[in-house]
Amino acid sequence: MPDLSQARVGVIGGSGLYAMPGLRDVREIRLDTPFGRPSDAFRLGTLEGVETVFLARHGCHHHLLPSEVPYRANIWAMRKLGVRWLISVSAVGSLQEHLRPRDMVVPSQFIDRTHQRPQSFFGEGCVAHVSLADPFCPELSSLLANAAEAEIPGGHQLHRGGTYLCMEGPAFSTRAESELYRSWGCSVIGMTNHTESRLAREAELAYASLSMVTDFDCWHSEHEAVSVEMVIGNLQANARATEPILSRLVQQIALERPASVAHQALAQALITPADQVPTETRRRLDLFVEPYWGPAVEG
Repeated sequence: MPDLSQARVGVIGGSGLYAMPGLRDVREIRLDTPFGRPSDAFRLGTLEGVETVFLARHGCHHHLLPSEVPYRANIWAMRKLGVRWLISVSAVGSLQEHLRPRDMVVPSQFIDRTHQRPQSFFGEGCVAHVSLADPFCPELSSLLANAAEAEIPGGHQLHRGGTYLCMEGPAFSTRAESELYRSWGCSVIGMTNHTESRLAREAELAYASLSMVTDFDCWHSEHEAVSVEMVIGNLQANARATEPILSRLVQQIALERPASVAHQALAQALITPADQVPTETRRRLDLFVEPYWGPAVEG
């Protein structure tokens, strides 16, 4: 198991969360990566004395569509900055009656309906197959749910577990699609977390999601169809609730330094022999594979 004593906590803020309340002694860091430029500058500071890195997923002015988010660059940079626990704060629609707007969900599973995104760091001469049976880190998800239950304000409710349906977007669902996903037993619908989760597993980051319900998608006959105005109003209420939850969570992470199977996800996943990987591919991957293969040989 890697040494986690100096590892940092990362937070990716979704729609409505473009800065991290409570972050102190902040400095901005801009990184270039082998996979392009990240969504925005990273804000590195301390939250309750714990070194924490924040990134606005869609950029601080929300200029990136879900399909345009540079997911690989974002996750690579988080690992480069020493993050090993990564929390997503995301807006989602509800697909179930009991998951009401302004509730929060810590999901445990995914169904992926995206089709326009690079979803792996590997390829171009190097093959790896990580396990995604449990795509969210159970240990980190449990700590996150505990923190949310302890700090959630009145008018909100925390739900543990459930399936996150990840759609391509940027348009919201048709009614037929929404009913189909409900028939599959999905809990919430969003446009980003599955892509992050897959890449976080390859980067050996423990990943969990605080999914903030903003609407009932469009299936609910007694509620108006989802609109941007409705989403924004509930986003703002949800964003105000995140600071005490994240503050409690990072304190617990600092206390426990929870180990995750994700932290060694590549140990049994690398298929291609190291000496057969093209030099340029190896350089792009070295941040992840060096613990197993040693440093790349310059040539």
